[in-house]
Amino acid sequence: MINTNMTNNQDSLNNVILEMEKKYGKGSAVFLGAKSNNSVESVSTGIPSLDNIIGVKGYPKGRIVEIYGPESSGKTTIALHAVTQAQKEDKVVAYIDLENALDPKYAQAIGVDLQNMIIAQPNSGEQALDIVEHLVKNNQVDLVIIDSVAALVPVVELESNMEDQQMGAQARLMSRGLRKINAALANSKTIVIFINQLRDKIGIMFGNPEVTSGGKALKYYSSLRIDVRKDKSIKDVELVTGNYIKAKIVKNKVGIPFLSTTLRVNYGEGVDILEDIINEAVTKKILVKKGSWFSYMDKNIAQGIDRLKEYLNNDQEFKNKINQEIKCD
Repeated sequence: MINTNMTNNQDSLNNVILEMEKKYGKGSAVFLGAKSNNSVESVSTGIPSLDNIIGVKGYPKGRIVEIYGPESSGKTTIALHAVTQAQKEDKVVAYIDLENALDPKYAQAIGVDLQNMIIAQPNSGEQALDIVEHLVKNNQVDLVIIDSVAALVPVVELESNMEDQQMGAQARLMSRGLRKINAALANSKTIVIFINQLRDKIGIMFGNPEVTSGGKALKYYSSLRIDVRKDKSIKDVELVTGNYIKAKIVKNKVGIPFLSTTLRVNYGEGVDILEDIINEAVTKKILVKKGSWFSYMDKNIAQGIDRLKEYLNNDQEFKNKINQEIKCD
């Protein structure tokens, strides 16, 4: 005999959770027994180690992601790798270029197909967020990149005189816009990535003076927040050819927070994906490093990382095998 009271109670609880998700975002409340990372769909970041530290093998679908950090720290580079990977999977990508600073040559060097990427350059912050909401509601675009939050300027600020101060206008804009976008994501699988910048709060004597642009709303609505920082420069004799950057997960509703990875970024090329594959393979003991030698299944295959890169580039089948092995849990 079916217990109708129990069924009604279950339906009521399901409705409560749906209401909470609409208001506070997906993953804010679930039945503990039903919470499983395996049920979270994702799109790869295009960077193996970043996929692994997120915990669901990429950016979670239907969620808001924030990638933030100081100027020229590698935020846009990481976002462009996501675009490249999404396009490899025949997914539709939209890029909201508020800064009018997207470098086509650099994007193409990373692998972006500009001919098949939607690019919008809105005139105001309101227009930008309206475009994002429209794309999410239509559910035809798989990935939306907003570059950047700092350039989301409200109409009231654009139309005011230089001496006029519009205190909190951008924060109010973000709060309103994110509420609408978050509600639309409840019925969408679109991934929305905001690129944001750090700035210093004035007059802070103690504690961390850094704060992200656009107020607190994005911090709360994001399911995933990634802090990106320069680590050290890469030099060829005296010429700087790139940087190592550190990407740290500071908020994660789909996995374990506070994990980090260090990535090599070569100027004009983007993240060194092959080196990232090698580092992940060594970390997972798929490849064993003893001194300068790398071995696989107790067989030495190359001496030094440059020789190993050459070996993998010459043996695509073995390279793909290693790449698949590092993706396994």
